[in-house]
Amino acid sequence: MTATPAPFDSEAPSGGVTALVRRNPYDMTEVEMVNAVWGSDPRFSDGINYRSVRAEGRAVPNRRCLIPASEFRMGTGDHRYRVTLDSGNFFYLAAVWDPPLADWPLSYRILTIPAGADVIPYQSRHGVIIERRNVMHWLDGTLPNEELFAEPPRHTLFVEPLRAQAALAL
Repeated sequence: MTATPAPFDSEAPSGGVTALVRRNPYDMTEVEMVNAVWGSDPRFSDGINYRSVRAEGRAVPNRRCLIPASEFRMGTGDHRYRVTLDSGNFFYLAAVWDPPLADWPLSYRILTIPAGADVIPYQSRHGVIIERRNVMHWLDGTLPNEELFAEPPRHTLFVEPLRAQAALAL
């Protein structure tokens, strides 16, 4: 399975297409990468496009998927930050996918947990980080969610400000 991790921006506009990794629903022995839209179909939720789901206390459906990420970006007020693994490795964000329906395409929602020690100074929640060694455990549900969703140890995540690009002077 080859994935090209890219920055995941929690403030990106709706409708963007992202690659996700999942079990092929027609051949569960196969893992595939497909493109999907971030967010749920608003027709089924009072016109709201939900892009995330709180993981606490929820049974996660069999439609598990992963979003490859080199970092995730977040913001508070006018400040923007990038969060990477301190090791520099890429990771995955845990998500659930929804099948296409009528004119709504294949889509996904990110699972979130309360922010751990490294992120809490900046934001109260973030996506569930699945390290590469746990990819198949997440997709197949072979480890308890409590273990997969555990807060990363302190100093696992590196948070740094995103710098605005300076305008070019001509």
